[in-house]
Amino acid sequence: MTAPPPPWRRTPSPRRRAAKQMLSQELIVKTALEILAAEGIDAVSMRRVAQQLETGPASLYAYVANKEELDELLLDAALSEVPCPEPDPQRWTEQVKEQVRHQIRAMMAYPGIAKVAWQTPIPVTPNSLRQGEIMLQLLRAGGLDLKQAVFAGDALSTYAKAFAYEASGWTFGDYDPEKMSERGQQMAEYMQSLPASAFPNLLRAGEFFTEETSQPRLEFALEAFVAGLAAMVRK
Repeated sequence: MTAPPPPWRRTPSPRRRAAKQMLSQELIVKTALEILAAEGIDAVSMRRVAQQLETGPASLYAYVANKEELDELLLDAALSEVPCPEPDPQRWTEQVKEQVRHQIRAMMAYPGIAKVAWQTPIPVTPNSLRQGEIMLQLLRAGGLDLKQAVFAGDALSTYAKAFAYEASGWTFGDYDPEKMSERGQQMAEYMQSLPASAFPNLLRAGEFFTEETSQPRLEFALEAFVAGLAAMVRK
């Protein structure tokens, strides 16, 4: 007969705390992402992450230099979900558009990540570099030389970040609906006061800037841009 464990080992004391996880950059980023998803980018700080991990802020600096690096690592974590397809010269235009869509979705997956992307002109984290390289590979597969591919990749990246930044503001409630509605009404009244003969097209443009036209505007921009690149290659 096996002897039962001694009483002091049968049931852990309710006061006994579970062993802490080993501190690492990965754990810090994972914890910061949880705070980000629940409370938004403004809630993420070295102190807040340290509190969540039940440690002091100073212990985090051995793994993350500062808040700016933490923000870049959060962006990198979001970009880790973006696929890296094998370039196909037969469908490179579709691949480029798909890649931009994936990148936009990744930047909009968490509140504030698009803002971080916009404020980080040249991110050099692993997944950021990987996305930059795969975009260049896709563009080169279409026949662009390196200079053309670099310029095109930069323009596409800038547009993707700008679109994600604006769209995520609406998605995550960065804009006050009441204030925006009031501002919209004021703008409409102002535009209606302008002479139609001087602004015959601009005065009708408002109907194309709505929540419903957000995705069509993105698709138009991608189609126009990629079609231009394809025409450049055919010359």
